[in-house]
Amino acid sequence: MRGTNYRADLLEDLRNREFAAEYLSAALRDSPEAFLVALRDVVRAKKGFSRVADDAEVSRESLYRSLSRSGNPRLSTFGAVLDALGFRLQVEPK
Repeated sequence: MRGTNYRADLLEDLRNREFAAEYLSAALRDSPEAFLVALRDVVRAKKGFSRVADDAEVSRESLYRSLSRSGNPRLSTFGAVLDALGFRLQVEPK
């Protein structure tokens, strides 16, 4: 039975690769801001900021800043973070 802590349940669900991919895709369809929130959630659930930053070869502080509400990450940062998480960006027709 699922718990009553939505956040903990979400982070547990995001450890599943397929669920995380759908979550990120849905957020990206919604808005850039929603995608940043979703990416932060997946980073926390999968490996944590320190490990993802190491794997993406960016500083932890830079990763936090890039994925913050006021962040403006570069495409190269997105690519490195997604790669560190085992994902890639894909473009498809509308």
